[in-house]
Amino acid sequence: MSDQYVVGVDYGTLSGRAVVVRVSDGAELGTGVHEYPHAVLETSLPNGRPLPPDWALQVPEDYREVLRVAVPAAIAAAGIDPADVVGIATDFTACTMVPCLADGTPLVETGYDDRPHAYVKLWKHHAAQPQADRINRLAEERAEPWLPRYGGLISSEWEFAKGLELFEEDRDLYDRMEHWVEAADWIVWQLSGEYVRNACTAGYKGQRQDGAYPTTDYLEALAPGFGSFVEDKLEHRIGQLGEQAGRLTEEAAAWTGLPAGIAVAVGNVDAHVTAPAAQAVRAGQMVAIMGTSTCHVMSAEVLREVPGMCGVVDGGIIAGSWGYEAGQSGVGDIFGWFTKFGVPASYAEAAAEAGESLHEHLTRLSAVQEVGEHGLVALDWHSGNRSVLVDHELSGLVIGQTLATRPEDVYRALLEATAFGTRVIVETFRDSGIPVEEFIVAGGLAKNALLMQTYADVTRLPLSIIDSEQGPALGSAIHAAVAAGCYPDVPTAAKSMGKVRPSVYLPDETRAQAYDRLFEVYLDLHDHFGRRTTTMRRLKALRRDAVARRTSEGAEGETR
Repeated sequence: MSDQYVVGVDYGTLSGRAVVVRVSDGAELGTGVHEYPHAVLETSLPNGRPLPPDWALQVPEDYREVLRVAVPAAIAAAGIDPADVVGIATDFTACTMVPCLADGTPLVETGYDDRPHAYVKLWKHHAAQPQADRINRLAEERAEPWLPRYGGLISSEWEFAKGLELFEEDRDLYDRMEHWVEAADWIVWQLSGEYVRNACTAGYKGQRQDGAYPTTDYLEALAPGFGSFVEDKLEHRIGQLGEQAGRLTEEAAAWTGLPAGIAVAVGNVDAHVTAPAAQAVRAGQMVAIMGTSTCHVMSAEVLREVPGMCGVVDGGIIAGSWGYEAGQSGVGDIFGWFTKFGVPASYAEAAAEAGESLHEHLTRLSAVQEVGEHGLVALDWHSGNRSVLVDHELSGLVIGQTLATRPEDVYRALLEATAFGTRVIVETFRDSGIPVEEFIVAGGLAKNALLMQTYADVTRLPLSIIDSEQGPALGSAIHAAVAAGCYPDVPTAAKSMGKVRPSVYLPDETRAQAYDRLFEVYLDLHDHFGRRTTTMRRLKALRRDAVARRTSEGAEGETR
């Protein structure tokens, strides 16, 4: 295997990256990155048509460009002979949905580029919250057996909520759509010519449990005419993780510069595929993939119902184990928002003079503080709450501000808020009988030492770091090696190809006790605004009404 290589391609929120990996030892030899030209469409379509609040769309051609640009760049950087590549695998954000024709052509490429519902709905498209609310209410009323497997609540980010939104808001496009496809499976379809639904997204995002989706009877009760959604639009052949979906087509070989006929692995989710890259294939190891958002995944030998979890799926991460998922909808996005809109120009100038990024500058200024010195507590809900409240109508909050509050105070409070949100998730898992003994971090935020030490102190867990800057892409490469037959299964491949630095950060008991007191305040706010009042939901509704009025008045003005 020393002369064999695989390619892993990680599709993130803003870019795609490819990495060339040696099969024998997991050495990462070359990387290529391509930013999506259209990024995320949140305020308008490419033609300028405005979008309502809480929308997040993407353009599928941007994904193909990653294959044309990033993969050849990675091969060139690695300096290998492409003929020695034996497999390719991909991972994707989820739940990111592509409405397609029967041959996989996205609706947006069939003359409907002026229709918002024809575009890819990115994972953080949260406009389907009303549909998610109805899905949850009806499922609870009917005691649907799949609901407890998702902590009792279905997210607006997932397949059924977004599909129902399309059904109700653009019935013509819904009827024209022939497949409602996870992007994780669509890109594999582009590579191999084979449409295979991966078991991971089908379970976590498509409510497929024990071999079945929600029933026709339930879906028809949800919305007349929606009963055939699974049969007509969603259901398809299931592929298990690590299996081969097909082989690279001649067309995809021309895009990538790879040999036609090599193995193409079944698709996967960026978070779940990272666990084997961090050698986290045992029970008790929680992996947090920290970027714009955070996804928490872990395996266990037992099946438990964890309130507010994103799901538990048999074989959802590693075959033979129950795979659990939870998450936070905003983490790096929150820090980025604050540096963009909440910091005066003088701080940016000081950071430039010091040769630091604004994030580095604020981190350095806040790191000298004692725990609690800023007098603040924040709620990390700027993109809603994924776990454990599962409510994207919730919003961010910073409490305790005075005229003495400085930007570095708020920045540190936001860092701490995301750690508190993670502690809620960890404690909910433990209370439900799923022990968490080690916390492993992947993603770019692992570079922030203050943030990592805060997580260790807040959770009182040893914190390990994946020893790769391309965790998801490395995880995909591991699956490619298994699909190509180089290893018998993913855990075996992970032992040779995965990389982790154990216990890089250890909890400090003095700081941990100080954080306990702040966490009590966080929990009070968490339960008040998340469970006992509708204040944040009312504010979201007022905002939507105001935007609708302004948009309507603008349209009337143009008509006049």
